[in-house]
Amino acid sequence: MKENNEAEALNFAAPLPPWEQKAAAAIRSRRRFAIRDYIETLDPVADCQEIAYLFTCREFPWDTTRSLEFALFRVFGIAKGTPLLVQTGEFVQRTQKRYDDTVLILSEILENGYDSPRGSAALVRMNKQHGRFQIPNDEYLYTLSTFIYEPARWIDRYGWRKVTRTEKLASYHFWCEIGRRMGIRDIPETYEAFEQFNRVFEREHFRYSPDNEVIAVATRNLMLSWVLPRFLWRTGAPFVHALIDDALLVAVGMKPAPVWLQRMVRWSVRLRGVFFGLLPPRRKPRLLTRIATPTYPKGYQISDLGAR
Repeated sequence: MKENNEAEALNFAAPLPPWEQKAAAAIRSRRRFAIRDYIETLDPVADCQEIAYLFTCREFPWDTTRSLEFALFRVFGIAKGTPLLVQTGEFVQRTQKRYDDTVLILSEILENGYDSPRGSAALVRMNKQHGRFQIPNDEYLYTLSTFIYEPARWIDRYGWRKVTRTEKLASYHFWCEIGRRMGIRDIPETYEAFEQFNRVFEREHFRYSPDNEVIAVATRNLMLSWVLPRFLWRTGAPFVHALIDDALLVAVGMKPAPVWLQRMVRWSVRLRGVFFGLLPPRRKPRLLTRIATPTYPKGYQISDLGAR
């Protein structure tokens, strides 16, 4: 029998996260760099949950979402891990649901904090999903590292401002704490050491396999389906490839986009960042748990998320 508590409440009825009240003065100021300046007054260890929320939901919601979508491709480049992903069928047969479940579980934790009832329930749900499989610790570590470094790399390249050192350290401490609560061992003890692990792991383990390609193509086609009819996916594919580096393209069996298209797409995304830097701050946070998804158009309970 389900417990009737906050953790099981439908997501659309959930209250705004507590960080909104704490940062109220900075949010009300409407000054473009007010939230960044407020973040700089916080401690990247003790306040990592608040910083992660403001960074993700206030400062860079679009960029964070896009960067984590492309971070998925990096995980698919690790050939020793993709056979399991193909065998479960989740990424190939139920790609949209798998995407929505992943986004919503992580968003519950990011938006509410891992100590909140909803965040704790989402973490329990995630651990239950992973607990059904024997996943090597180093693959867990690598996947965890992509959540720390890919958003910062994307935003430094395409965002409306650079990521601060405080924000980078807060992201490291936030995701490392989640990693510890997942039972991940041997997490590197510093931001720099974990980033070195991330780079070395990619150099040693990026290599092509048919399973990599199957999952990467299914995910790419899902992304294309959001904006294009099926008959235009082949035309749209190079635009996705233009934002992926050559080493990863080889590992997932995708052809690089023409150089002119790479330059055009990357320039366009950079131009978006410049444009957004000229606009006033967001009036409302972008909370993915409060937005209808294709899988859950009327809302969801946390116990709905993931495979049955």
